[in-house]
Amino acid sequence: MLTQRLLLSDRGGMIVLGLVLIAMVLVPVCNLLIPETSSLHISTFMVTLLGKFLCYALLALAVDLIWGYCGILSLGHGAFFALGGYAMGMYLMRQIGPRGQYGDPLLPDFMVFLNWSELPWYWQGFDMFWFAMLMVIVIPGLLAFVFGWLAFRSRVTGVYFSIITQALTYALLLAFFRNEMGFGGNNGLTDFKDILGFPIAADGTRISLFLASGFMLIIAYIACRYIVTSRMGKIIVSIRDAETRTRFCGYKVESYKLWLFVFSAVLAGIAGALYVPQVGIINPGEFSPLNSIELVVWVATGGRGTLFGAIVGAFTVNYGKTIFTSYSPETWLFALGALFVIVTLILPNGLVGLFKRNKKTPTENTVTAVESKTETAATKETV
Repeated sequence: MLTQRLLLSDRGGMIVLGLVLIAMVLVPVCNLLIPETSSLHISTFMVTLLGKFLCYALLALAVDLIWGYCGILSLGHGAFFALGGYAMGMYLMRQIGPRGQYGDPLLPDFMVFLNWSELPWYWQGFDMFWFAMLMVIVIPGLLAFVFGWLAFRSRVTGVYFSIITQALTYALLLAFFRNEMGFGGNNGLTDFKDILGFPIAADGTRISLFLASGFMLIIAYIACRYIVTSRMGKIIVSIRDAETRTRFCGYKVESYKLWLFVFSAVLAGIAGALYVPQVGIINPGEFSPLNSIELVVWVATGGRGTLFGAIVGAFTVNYGKTIFTSYSPETWLFALGALFVIVTLILPNGLVGLFKRNKKTPTENTVTAVESKTETAATKETV
């Protein structure tokens, strides 16, 4: 009942989630039941590509939650995404066992190559799926909590917060590049075999991962929608619009910002965990600050502060990226920059702003009516 009420008041969100649900029905059918000779067949490659887009949409949703509604421009969400991906990658590496190139039943191949004698303590427990999934949530959430507590407690805001989140991401990039860290260095983690006992390259497994990504996106959207429409959501928006006034009204601004920042980081970590088994690799390149900046472009392109606009932006930009990099890889960055400039100058409300009706909301109509009555009364008094 609550979910129905939340979505009925969100027409754009219903349309986007409806399209996701339709894709979750049609894609498995077209991949598994329709023969490859048919023009309606969807290849396993396309299934993987769409699953990757769903993960990106979940990541964009996490960014829009804190940037669009709380005004926190984070340029470090790529770090939370990568940490969730590494947690999943460590589980997948532990599942390889003696099937690796060197045949060691305990150590991953890169550790054998680097002459490691034993498994590091922080790899313990990642042979269990439930533990790995717990770390997917705990590690990004804990980092966001510590970082956010220090930053918000010191009242670091605006561009300064963006800079230090980008610095955090770059620091993690440099750390994970080191072989001594025990995460595969420059090559990262790859050559995965199984997930929960199922071959990771099988068509059925790919479909399952695609469906899991779709379900997680829907659940995350409903959760975010609940947050922004609740009383807490109104306080969060007031922090975005007038942080000082909200603080003077007695609200603990830092607590609200910290809670939302941690929740957003957890969503990013889950997106990374779903992303890794579908693409088959995780390396330090995912920590690149450029990736985090690109997330902001997705959200701005789709429509900041709408939630469903972030999903639209993630699919649009990444589909364009797939097309451009296939035919003209060297022009992709120019196309991305041009898209961002066009959206900023011509479509300040993003792509979803094109579909909004040019009429006032009920609130605006009420305000206009009140102003009209006030002006009429003032005119009569003057006369």
